[in-house]
Amino acid sequence: MKTTKRFNEAINKLYNAFHKNTLNPLCCNQCAVGNILDNKDYWKHLSDYNGSLQLNYVGLVNQNLGKRFNGYSPLELLQIEIEFLKNCGYSLPLHLTNKVKNTTDKDVLFTGLSAVVTLLCKLDDIPNVMDYSKIFEYDIVNLNRKTSLVVNVL
Repeated sequence: MKTTKRFNEAINKLYNAFHKNTLNPLCCNQCAVGNILDNKDYWKHLSDYNGSLQLNYVGLVNQNLGKRFNGYSPLELLQIEIEFLKNCGYSLPLHLTNKVKNTTDKDVLFTGLSAVVTLLCKLDDIPNVMDYSKIFEYDIVNLNRKTSLVVNVL
């Protein structure tokens, strides 16, 4: 499968962050976007609220000028962060009154990360690498009330 440079770089950074335990939804440097942007937090100035898809003045200027950050537009970065936070179980946009989840739970982080990878595939118009259903494609054949499984080998 052919992928893009930005996709490969983002996946490598997210993979490393997950396995090195440096993926943290509540840290602008260590969240999904923070890791994609080399653990920098300048992206947080693109919107007034973390977890919002609304660009502020700075975000709009960068978006309208076609600015890219490691290959991603400001709007794409906000989409990525929203997907990560939402799938980690946060109410968006983030606010002090919202309940804080256990950000170190690997299952929660994996769920958020999986959603981000799915979005990255969609943004680059490539097949979802997280979709493993093709591996298990099968046809049910009914023979004399017995059901057998015929596996399709890819």
